[in-house]
Amino acid sequence: MLHIALYQPIIPQNVGNIARTCVGMDAHLHIIGPTIVDLSDKAVKRAGLDYWDDLVLTQHDSPDAFFSWAEQSGGTMYAVTKFATTRYDAPAYKDNDILLFGGEREGLPPQVHARFTEEQKIAIPIPGAVRSYNLGNAVAITLATAMGGACLWPDDWAPKDGFVPPNTFTLETDADSGSSA
Repeated sequence: MLHIALYQPIIPQNVGNIARTCVGMDAHLHIIGPTIVDLSDKAVKRAGLDYWDDLVLTQHDSPDAFFSWAEQSGGTMYAVTKFATTRYDAPAYKDNDILLFGGEREGLPPQVHARFTEEQKIAIPIPGAVRSYNLGNAVAITLATAMGGACLWPDDWAPKDGFVPPNTFTLETDADSGSSA
């Protein structure tokens, strides 16, 4: 199981979206406090997060508490940051690795960046004309890549409920249609 760590998140919708991704990809979510996001049972139920009971969640009261846990975890930790020079798809990910993401406004503070080697700081390229990716999208992109790198996708995968969509698109050539161009 991979670990997703959010450093002091402030947008509840992002946390909910990332939690759903973690449930779907069987990842452990860590929330590093302090945070203003209300994760109480009442707030979660009000938000309609019906998958919350399936989430593996650890809340850390402080960055120090999180980093203390991480040192004992046995996994390699990567800081996902736009200031990195290593691409997110370069590491040799393995089971139990940790992907750390900064808060929505401030990212990761300098003292957190200082904990990582250049190889442990990873970035998602942004070839288009946007300043950054949404936090939930960045988590999904990186987590899916790390799952593949760590060979954690199930071998017996099948679409949910056995549904296989029909092929709704066929390429018709001029020869097939009988017309001559």
